[in-house]
Amino acid sequence: MAKQRRPNKYQRAALAPQPDVTRLANGGARRESRSGSEWFVRDIPGHRAEKEYACPACSTGIPVGQAHVVAWRADDFFGDEVAVRNRRHYHLHCWRLA
Repeated sequence: MAKQRRPNKYQRAALAPQPDVTRLANGGARRESRSGSEWFVRDIPGHRAEKEYACPACSTGIPVGQAHVVAWRADDFFGDEVAVRNRRHYHLHCWRLA
């Protein structure tokens, strides 16, 4: 009786489910719905927060080093390039309440 061989790493990779690459296409952002609009949202960890921003939801500052999110419209009338230029930085809690 012949001994059955285990699949090699290439065969296992071919059998594995393919990863979702849509976040890679959007710069690592996830897609969310807010108030009837679609948004791309990216988490910014504290160690990557290198500038101060003003949160549009509460009008207070997001200091350097504070984790927050950056969001831009996924369905902007003027297209993706304008939407990315108009992205805004929100406190985590302000974005959750939006």
